[in-house]
Amino acid sequence: MAAILRRTTAKAAAELLLRPPHGAGRLARFLGDCASAASHDTGAAAPAAEFVPWGNGGGVLHRAASVDPTAVVEAGAVVHSGAVIGKEVVVGSGTVVGSSVSVGQSTRIGYNVVLSNCSVGEFCTIHNGACIGQDGFGFFVDKDGKVKKKPQLLYARIGDNVEIGANTCIDRGSWRDTIIGDATKIDNLVQIGHNVVIGKCCMICGQAGIAGSATLGDYVTLGGRVAIRDHVSIASKVRLAANSLATKDIQNPGDYGGFPAVPVNEWRRQTVNLRLLSKKHVIRR
Repeated sequence: MAAILRRTTAKAAAELLLRPPHGAGRLARFLGDCASAASHDTGAAAPAAEFVPWGNGGGVLHRAASVDPTAVVEAGAVVHSGAVIGKEVVVGSGTVVGSSVSVGQSTRIGYNVVLSNCSVGEFCTIHNGACIGQDGFGFFVDKDGKVKKKPQLLYARIGDNVEIGANTCIDRGSWRDTIIGDATKIDNLVQIGHNVVIGKCCMICGQAGIAGSATLGDYVTLGGRVAIRDHVSIASKVRLAANSLATKDIQNPGDYGGFPAVPVNEWRRQTVNLRLLSKKHVIRR
């Protein structure tokens, strides 16, 4: 009797896991209706029910998406046409996986993440609210003083074992792909501009900003609120102290700090000399 009960319970649990939760079908129908309405406006024929509920988690996916059966797409998540989701991937609620996005095996994606124009490697972690693959900040001013947008047509490539913090933004490339190397760890609220190339095993702390087309080598560490100017190259095994600004290339490994960044011992001497100078010129009352 106990064995029969266990088998019955296991069967019921399996059926419950594969059954789309309440509301998933309604969201799929809504997305399909939107696609049908758009096709009707353009005069094109629309296939019925382009978005379907995903039984393993309750999200919805496009019929043209490729999702491994072991992947979990949680309720409220949407996977668009052409996306590829690998084995044992978890896509959190509210996340949008855009067209032509690929996500590697065992990657975990948090809530309200937006992925577009990008590939994500294996065993990565992307925390809540991160945005990867959106257009970079590229504009130019014409002879009439009008601001025009530069084309942003390439991709963001995320390596394996990368961790990306909450509300971090990584722009897609314009003249080269934006690349994040294997095993690099990125904190919350970091901005990485278009065409940036970051090597492997780098550590980037919170609120750092890396402007477009900068290049970082391997094993680079950026402290909190570090800024890297556009088109600057940073050699491997460089460490920048918090609140530093790199305005020109750093070609030798070592520790740097200051505004603009200089070797850390020089920065310390500058700080001490400035403090002594200020004390020497204090007006006593």
